[in-house]
Amino acid sequence: MTASAQSGGPIIEMSGVTKTYGEGLVAFQALRGIDFSVAEGDFVAVMGPSGSGKSTAMNILGCLDTPTSGIYRFRGLHIERLTRRERALIRRHYLGFVFQGFNLLARTTAQENVELPLLYRGEPSAARREAAKEALAAVGLTGWEGHTPAELSGGQQQRVAIARAIATNPAVLLADEPTGNLDTQRSKEIMELLSGLNRDKGITILMVTHEPDMAQYAGRIITFVDGVVDSDVRKKRED
Repeated sequence: MTASAQSGGPIIEMSGVTKTYGEGLVAFQALRGIDFSVAEGDFVAVMGPSGSGKSTAMNILGCLDTPTSGIYRFRGLHIERLTRRERALIRRHYLGFVFQGFNLLARTTAQENVELPLLYRGEPSAARREAAKEALAAVGLTGWEGHTPAELSGGQQQRVAIARAIATNPAVLLADEPTGNLDTQRSKEIMELLSGLNRDKGITILMVTHEPDMAQYAGRIITFVDGVVDSDVRKKRED
């Protein structure tokens, strides 16, 4: 099973996607029919109040959950039809994840943290080391390979997390509140880094954020309200 690129087509398509939790009187419809597509190389900020459905949509986009109904295509492949194992393969080979809480292993070095997804993919040790070294260099952490998270600042920890996400050369990077635990200056540094990865490496980025200032780094802002897409605005990018 592969998700090969389709010439000129979107990398992500969601059509009529719904998600309902529970049944009967206690059923809650988190998504009420989502329709949007994302082109290769887009940088999309996803916004909305708590309970709007944006996190549910991101879980589906990240192959961590499945829709109750509707269609989710990734490079033309019907993700909603895949088994749990097949979705895991999509995550492993095509997606990178960055979280608000960094999610680094405390007792391992930056190098070892970045190598982890490559280890899961079965890459040989030499290839893992080289890819991790290159990823850490890409986020400005050359020389910090041997440091543990406790020896790094919050901004540096998030850089390690981003390096871990890009070490596998993902087609799409899914970032969930990547600046939520950082101060203003570190937040700007992380957003400049993400913008550079999008611009220079062509990585498609979908980022959930509550911060309008951070959303401005994206080329497009999708806003969720009550389980539907309330607005979808593409803005002119400033280089």
